[in-house]
Amino acid sequence: MSDFLDQPTAIRSGEELNAAALEPYLRHHFREESGALEVRQFPAGHSNLTYSLRLGAKEIVLRRPPFGSKVKSAHDMSREFRVLSKLHSVYAPAPEVLLYCDDDSIIGAPFYVMQPVHGIILRRKLPQGLDFSADKANCLSESFIDNLVALHRVDYSAAGLADLGKPEGYLERQVRGWTERYHGSKTHDYSEVEKITAWMQQRMPTTKAVSLIHNDYKYDNVVLDPGEITRIVGVLDWEMCTVGDSLSDLGTALAYWVDKTDPQDIQENRWGPTTEPGSLTREEFVHRYAQKTGCDVSLIAFYLAFARFKLAVIVQQIYYRYHQGLTKDARFAAMPATIQMLLRASLHTAQSGQI
Repeated sequence: MSDFLDQPTAIRSGEELNAAALEPYLRHHFREESGALEVRQFPAGHSNLTYSLRLGAKEIVLRRPPFGSKVKSAHDMSREFRVLSKLHSVYAPAPEVLLYCDDDSIIGAPFYVMQPVHGIILRRKLPQGLDFSADKANCLSESFIDNLVALHRVDYSAAGLADLGKPEGYLERQVRGWTERYHGSKTHDYSEVEKITAWMQQRMPTTKAVSLIHNDYKYDNVVLDPGEITRIVGVLDWEMCTVGDSLSDLGTALAYWVDKTDPQDIQENRWGPTTEPGSLTREEFVHRYAQKTGCDVSLIAFYLAFARFKLAVIVQQIYYRYHQGLTKDARFAAMPATIQMLLRASLHTAQSGQI
């Protein structure tokens, strides 16, 4: 299974690190290491950038904000570092962080360094030759849900993370905030936006379950044990982690979870192999979560509609950087079609009440 391990590749043009400044900084903190600094980049991901570093025999991972981003609150490296520094000891899949740097003169932005988490990451298409039987797909679906439940059971107060968010008024702030972010990064006119935002303001539920939430929980943010692909050994990308409505985290996971009965445009934009035989459906996903937590999930359609809207805005913010010429990543050129698909899916959920 080692052939399927997630591997770094060459650095994308325009996203190079200042190795001349970075190397002495790292040597100051890892004095026992000798040998040249080697830098490669993990190619997936559309937001914060992740690099694989080798300093002699030592392997570490560096996380920094995307180039050209003006949304500093969405890329707060110090906050992400603080979350992980407290979370790893009580929730093992969270990576272990090593150091944080707020000196922009090193690589042009704050960054942090963490221990690597080796394993398999499943994305839209399964790696050719990977054994992913229906039984394994089913077992991984259940493990994926159970791991989310485990995160929601973390005693965030005891972990020192109670001040990470304000549960009271969480949904209202989220709906307002993501609506404002859409208008702040608007490049196209989408008729669905006004209808969705009006519906969310009218149908907003009262938060009943509060927990630590990841806010971007999906297959390509979990690392799987190469020896047992149904076991999760790591959860990545904690930039949006907060304390808030637990069902909003479930809604986000559902927004990424594409069913095999979904329309073709949604199928073509899936974020993981959730349509493989044996995978749970969204309905089964919600049922298992409710069984494990005892949460009332009767209003889950609101959370899915909001999550799809939020995801559309995230994609819009990324596309805005490309539209403004702040990044040259060619993957971003086709994003308006994805934004349109997500907004249509959000509005359909709102109008139908179906997930």
